[in-house]
Amino acid sequence: MREKTFFSILCLIQVAHEDDAVIIDPMADGIDLDAFCDLLMDDQIVKVMHAARQDMEIFYELCDKEVPGPIFDSQIAAMAVGYGDSVGYSSLVKGRLGISLDKGARFTDWSRRPLTDKQLSYALADVTHLRDLFLPLVDELEERGRMRWVMEEMEGQMDPALYAFEPEDAWQRLKIRNPRKPYMAVLRAAAAWRERQAIERDIPRRRVLKDDAMYDLAAQKPTTIEALSKLRGIPNGFERSRSAKTLVEDIKRAIDDAEDYAPEIEKAKSMPPNLGPRIEMLKTLLRLKTEVVGIAPRLVAGARDIDQLAAFADKADIPALKGWRREVFGEDALAMLRGEIGLRLDGDDVVAEEL
Repeated sequence: MREKTFFSILCLIQVAHEDDAVIIDPMADGIDLDAFCDLLMDDQIVKVMHAARQDMEIFYELCDKEVPGPIFDSQIAAMAVGYGDSVGYSSLVKGRLGISLDKGARFTDWSRRPLTDKQLSYALADVTHLRDLFLPLVDELEERGRMRWVMEEMEGQMDPALYAFEPEDAWQRLKIRNPRKPYMAVLRAAAAWRERQAIERDIPRRRVLKDDAMYDLAAQKPTTIEALSKLRGIPNGFERSRSAKTLVEDIKRAIDDAEDYAPEIEKAKSMPPNLGPRIEMLKTLLRLKTEVVGIAPRLVAGARDIDQLAAFADKADIPALKGWRREVFGEDALAMLRGEIGLRLDGDDVVAEEL
């Protein structure tokens, strides 16, 4: 649960292996979860999760800020065998096992005790079906030569920076509306201040100040309590709080040291003219190449990737030119841009061929 706190509250742990499935109550008085953390950190045991990101964030905090591994994410595995980029657990269980899950207990309060039999049955289904999905997925991935796709995608989830809350990096969660250093210095200072407040008080960031307030602070740069109180995004009465003073002080320091404190923002490259035909050709090629391997086009390249590829070819820093995506689409896309591959009509079909 995380609706009212900064850090997720771990309410329940479900674990299954070949022969058994159990529920662990992490809220039980006196429970010691060290053995569970040892299991998570054991590099000889693969941990299978679905959409692992949120679970990993919890386990990172639980296990003294270490990233568990090795991990097999069934959502990523499903992507590699043709289920789209973020298939839900229920849809995957239905599609692979033919079982319809009862979602009745999904949104109940998992922190209240005692848990009902219905809740416990729902919780166990979360991992017993996951266990049954695992080996057939592995077999199919290996048979189709796509296990490496999954491993490449999982590498990004093993980065500790994903799960650590560094206040000075909190600005990266916000949109960059003005790349100039005075603006960015204040935005960074305000975001860092909000992150520290949220962590110390264990409340969601929006309960400290909303994102719109961050943008107002960066644009207006208030250096007095009076100036702060006049901002539209600041709640009435906030200026009288003790934390308002620290916010203003942090903004002052950021302004005084803006040249060094502001994060470096890479300037967007100017796009060359007349990209339309190239973009449309690349989109068609992408659709053709992904149909062959049976995955959604957006998993290989999004609209921004296509634009960057059309504009900058092999100089584009995009996922579509890296790893398995380059093999599926990127190499042929570059060949098309060099005039080595063309598209033609074959009856009602569009086909790609070397020129």
